[in-house]
Amino acid sequence: MKKAVVFVIHAGFWLAYLSLLVIIVAAVTNGFSTDIPPKYIAKVGFSFAVLPSFITFYLFYYNLFPKYIKTQKKLLAFVYGVLFSISSALVGGLVLSLLFDSNSMFKDSFVSFFSEIILMTLFAVFAGVMSILIKGFITWYDEIKLKEELIEKNHQIELALVKSQLDPHFLFNTINNIDALILKDPEVASEYLNKLSDILRFMLYETKTEKIALSKELEYIEKYIALQKTRTSNENFVHFNLSGKMSNKMISPMILIPFIENAFKHTSNKKNENAITISLAIEENRIVFDCQNKYDENKLQVNANGLGNTLIRKRVELMYPGKHQLSITKQDACYTVKLILSND
Repeated sequence: MKKAVVFVIHAGFWLAYLSLLVIIVAAVTNGFSTDIPPKYIAKVGFSFAVLPSFITFYLFYYNLFPKYIKTQKKLLAFVYGVLFSISSALVGGLVLSLLFDSNSMFKDSFVSFFSEIILMTLFAVFAGVMSILIKGFITWYDEIKLKEELIEKNHQIELALVKSQLDPHFLFNTINNIDALILKDPEVASEYLNKLSDILRFMLYETKTEKIALSKELEYIEKYIALQKTRTSNENFVHFNLSGKMSNKMISPMILIPFIENAFKHTSNKKNENAITISLAIEENRIVFDCQNKYDENKLQVNANGLGNTLIRKRVELMYPGKHQLSITKQDACYTVKLILSND
């Protein structure tokens, strides 16, 4: 919530609170028709009903709510709430003793010091409860806005991801390569065509859920790499290593492929041995993904026809909040990505 709106809410509460006090005092004094001086009423009202309430309101607002109420520490919230209210009342009582001497009208108006403190504590508790309600409303509103923003960002990221899931150049080149293979080796061409069909089917139907079987993700990756190999005669252009057991592990769909797409996209020399090295280690409680590609610094185009690092990072953070480690480095004409996903 904007600070200006929060300020208006606070100002509105205190304006309503002071107006209520004025109405109560006017009712008690028959419309201020008594012989009690207005200056005296103002002093008593400030130290008796305003100061303790003000202190308690902001103690509850900045301390009690965020530290104890929001964190569901109910007993501590109650204890500190009582302590804050009584302490504020004692401050009000101290101010009263400083403003009025022992022969004042005030001393003759109350039975005892304790009755004063109890009444001031009640005013403070009322202000504290209102503080909790106001802070709770502002927090609730901020959380709703935050969720809406996250949903919108997630939608934008997913939209960007869908647009980048299949590079059009990759699609056209693959079709051309398959077309060239039809005359040379129809069986191989048919095999590659089936792989391309499987990739399209995977992206259209398998990526709609939050989690899919790791085995399906790996099938997609292997078929994608196989199709990329049709674009070069270098058998050692890309090396893919898989270790560990998949068992029943799940993963967010398309979480790894953007890094692999970028590796192929930015590796210009397809004659290099092991120009791209991809490894996936499946451990008991985590998945470790490494992707390295050699590149020509003079030809590197960041974010060209693909999902940029900023969007990739945001998507990983959304899908694995607090359960991932991602590092991206460029050194000695080698681009390295390391992603660790926790399965806890």
